[in-house]
Order: sequence, then C-alpha cells, then structure tokens
Amino acid sequence: MTRLYRIEYDGGPRYAAERGGQWRLVEGDVFGAWTPGAEIASEGHRVLAPVQPSKIVCVGLNYKDHAAEQNKPLPAEPLLFIKPSTTVIGPGEAIQAPGWAGRIDHEAELGLVIGKRAHRVPLDKANDYILGLIAVNDVTARDLQNTDGQYTRCKGFDTFGPIGPCIATGLDGRDLAVRGYVNGHLRQDSRTRELIFTIPELVAFITSIMTLLPGDIISTGTPSGIGPIAPGDSVTVSIEGVGALTNPVVLQ
Repeated sequence: MTRLYRIEYDGGPRYAAERGGQWRLVEGDVFGAWTPGAEIASEGHRVLAPVQPSKIVCVGLNYKDHAAEQNKPLPAEPLLFIKPSTTVIGPGEAIQAPGWAGRIDHEAELGLVIGKRAHRVPLDKANDYILGLIAVNDVTARDLQNTDGQYTRCKGFDTFGPIGPCIATGLDGRDLAVRGYVNGHLRQDSRTRELIFTIPELVAFITSIMTLLPGDIISTGTPSGIGPIAPGDSVTVSIEGVGALTNPVVLQ
C-alpha cells in the first residue's frame, strides 16, 4: 500500500509517496503515470488537502444504524447530494461554524478518490476508476437540514468538507474501521462492511447519472453516532489504513 500526501514543498504544493515509513517526492502525475523520486524527511511538512475535487458526491443513509438513528427507512437506491468544491479544507485547517446556524454535526466517512474520467462505469470495472481511499468529514448544519428539507445549504458552507490526510492506494475498502472522535472521545465506531450500498455499486450508480472527473470524491456515508461540535472542539475522522484527519472548530 502507498499513501499519497499533498504537501507544501519548496514554496508550492507537491505530492509525496509514503511506503513503509519512507517518503519520496512524486515525479509525474498521480492521476496518470508517476514514479517515486528523491527521498525526503517524513516530518516537518505542512500537509494539504490531498485533492482539489470539482465536486464531492455524498451518499446519505448508507449505514443501517445511521438510518435507524435518523428514524428513516432504508433507501431503495443511493440517496445522493453534492458538496461544492469550496467546502474542501485539509488537515489542521479550521471548520468555521456559523454562529447563527444552530447545531453543527460531525459525520465520519470513507471517501473514494476517482482516478480517471468515469462515465457509465460497469459494476465489475468500478475499482479500476478508484485511485485510492481518503477520510472525509461531512460537516452538517443539522438544524438547517431539518428546516430546509434538502441538503444544499446545510452541507455546503465553506470549510464543511475536510478531507485527508492522504490518498491510500492499494487498500481494500470492503471492511475498514470508520471512527469519529471529538476532543479525543470516541463518538462513531463502525466498519465499511456495514454499508448498505457497496463501493462498486456506488461508483456504477453515480456514474450512470453524472460524469466523475479525476480528483472527484465519493463520500460513502456515515455510521451512527453523529453529534454536535462547537467552537473550541477538535474533530478527528479515522479510517483504518488511511490515517487520521483532524480539524479544529472555530466560530465563523
């Protein structure tokens, strides 16, 4: 397994590949052909958001326990919504909570990073279009979700899409631990084997509707345990094999 980090290096963004604790600069295009280059230190780099997606396609109610938590029936098809690219922040960047918006929640999720243009992908070819896996925090203004009856505003605030800390390539996403922490306290704890719609099913379904571009993310849904966050909190999404994505919360 190789983890691809996007870091600040020599005054600009640069990809670095980590394998077995050894870091090397990436030569080439992570969405095309690339090779590991010069070895660099494993510490001391500012880690950036691993990709700059044109969109994050999110899946609602994709864990049975979360559907029960929300008192909603299991969906017959994936429930989709989109977070705009302007929600994206990287590790360590602040989630800005609007003081007027009421309750703001964390949602720990496994994300799929699309590696090449994907349109009407057959189910049995879905994995060929995934570059790797990533952690996503689908931050949500819960009170607005309940009053609006749809997800654009409550999910779409700037900074409401933390992603990172890396893209884990060569990792099987079928049975990974998904955990969410607030101030070090475990709030969400499940595994991707509990997904209602599997990773290949999501890729096939979504690309039958819209074209996904390299760097776009499918966020596969959150398990039970969602809860409020407030300015001063620290929120962590941990995905087994990927790593931990941590962001502070501040008042907007």
